Order: sequence, then structure tokens, then C-alpha cells
Amino acid sequence: MKKLCSALIPALILLMAGCASVGKYSVNVDSMQAPGTDDKKHFILFPGSKDTSSNDPQFREYAGYINRALISRGFVPAESVEQADLAIFVVYEIGDPQQHPYTYSVPVFGYVDDSSTTFRTRDRRTTIYPLTYGITDYTSEVGTYTTYLRFLVLDAIDLSEYKKSEKKIQLWKTTVTSRGSSDDLRRVFPIMVSASKPHIATNSGQQINVEIDEDDPSVLEITGRTSAAILRLGRTSGLPP
Repeated sequence: MKKLCSALIPALILLMAGCASVGKYSVNVDSMQAPGTDDKKHFILFPGSKDTSSNDPQFREYAGYINRALISRGFVPAESVEQADLAIFVVYEIGDPQQHPYTYSVPVFGYVDDSSTTFRTRDRRTTIYPLTYGITDYTSEVGTYTTYLRFLVLDAIDLSEYKKSEKKIQLWKTTVTSRGSSDDLRRVFPIMVSASKPHIATNSGQQINVEIDEDDPSVLEITGRTSAAILRLGRTSGLPP
């Protein structure tokens, strides 16, 4: 019985962890800011990849989330490049799948001798060993699970200086990463933006870990969706999303 419990406990822990982490994401934020750059507030967004156009539907959707985050931080979207003093280059990507192996024990069931009963007759003593069905042994199995690295970089350049001298002076940079079982960047992106929002254009001093729910009010603010719509997405994996 002790062996059976020890075999089941890890599985139960994984199951409970999966239930507890439904819709919860772990996001790391690292932000740096040059001193004396708080006066640059009128921004315009550009794709950080030469292969992405400003008219790309995916970029425009992601830019909408970033716009909302920046506006809540006191930034103002510029009507044109001429009116902007801050150019923010947006880089986003999802990494290749990474396999993680793990081992676990599986019980082998069969008939075993559990107890004996002895009784005496007039001529002899008889002992009966009844057979019961239970665990006879354990085998080791190997499994794997897959995770993906999702990342977002906001790289802010002094556009006023660039228009005068063509010098690229970095004012601040915010790097956002998250690793989990979901390879759906479109789903994870607004969550990463929401987790990074308080740290955009700041000096975080170190990488900061943010645990955030998919239906967190800040995520709903960024996406404009309702909590009911979030719940309908559901989850099919016990791994962190």
C-alpha cells in the first residue's frame, strides 16, 4: 500500500498543479532606461524585423495591445513620424519546441499472497493461503513534455535626435519572455504585454518574474475581452500554458 501511495502521489500533485495553474502564466520582464529620458512621450511603433510590414495584420493587432499599455503609462501615440519624438521597435517571436524528459513508476498488478489462515481438524492442521489481486512489482517509464519560449522586445530610440543627426540613441528597452506549453503566440502576447506594462520604460534593476492569470483585469483591459470569453477558451493540458 505504501508503494502504491508513493506511485500515485506524484501524479496527484501534477493533476492538482494543472488545475491550480489553469490560465496562469509565468512571465519574466527585464527593463532598462537611460537617465534623463522621461520627456520623450510621443511615440510611433515600427516592426523590429525587416520581414514584417507595418501593415501586417498580426503586427497591427499586437501594436494595438502595446498602444493601450503605453497610453496607460502616460505615452501619447503620434499622428505621424514628424510629430513623434520616440520610435519604438517591436520584436516578437516564438522559439523552437523544447523536449523535456521525465521518468515515473507504473505499478504492475497481479495475484499475490496477502495472508494465511490456519485451522486444525481431528487428524491434521491445514493452512490456507488465499490469493488477492494487487501490486506485484513496479516498472519505470519515460515520458516527455514540450515547452516553447515566447518573447517580446520593445526597443525605444530617440527619434528627435535621429531626425537631426541620424544617430540611433537608445532611450529604454524592455524585454519580456515566457516559457510554457502553448505555441499560440497570439493568445500569449496580450498576457505578456499586461505583465510588462508596469515596467515599460523603467529601470527594473533585475529580471522580474510576474505570475499572471489569463483573466486578470489588466489582461482584459489590454484585450478588451470579457472574462466569460476568456473562460470559453478552456485548457486541455495540465502543464503551465
